[in-house]
Amino acid sequence: MDKFLNIPFFDNDFYKMSFRFLVNIGFLTLIIRWLYFGSTKRKDYLFTYYMIGIIVFFLCFTLKKYELDIGMALGLFAIFGIIRYRTNAIPIKEMTYLFVVIGVSVMNSLANQKMSYAEILFSNFFIVLALYTIERLWFVRNVTSKSIQYEKIENIKPKNEALLRADLEDRIGVRIEEITIGDVDFLKDSAEITITYYNAP
Repeated sequence: MDKFLNIPFFDNDFYKMSFRFLVNIGFLTLIIRWLYFGSTKRKDYLFTYYMIGIIVFFLCFTLKKYELDIGMALGLFAIFGIIRYRTNAIPIKEMTYLFVVIGVSVMNSLANQKMSYAEILFSNFFIVLALYTIERLWFVRNVTSKSIQYEKIENIKPKNEALLRADLEDRIGVRIEEITIGDVDFLKDSAEITITYYNAP
């Protein structure tokens, strides 16, 4: 029996899907594990990036069998491109990597006979090269932001900015580039402060 419920057990597209998936997961690993994690050391987004990349690839490859037109493909890409999680806002850098992961997966899955494997591989290599150049060569220092509860509420006054900066730098042990004062709780004499500083490469 070649078919069950009018669905074939096997066709030659399986080889195409397998090869493209290996290419996709290989470049995703370079982007996620080597570039992103090597730069930020954050593990909380690794699972998300890998799973979104894998799901987007298989979803697009499956829908491609239905011969989607370019409008539908771009619409699908846009839907995934505006994904936002309800729990926490995604920082801009993590959102950019999410966009890259989705874009690479869509490109590797939806490429048709008009696009050669040389073009696909070149596009993937160029994306990785661009990320490497920007992440590792141009921006050597990594920007880190932290939100802290600060109890010396008198130091948040504009005239005491120097005291606030000196106190925070002495406690945290880094040179602070920017200080943003958020919510102030006068009942608890505390304020939420976001500090931005650079990590050493």
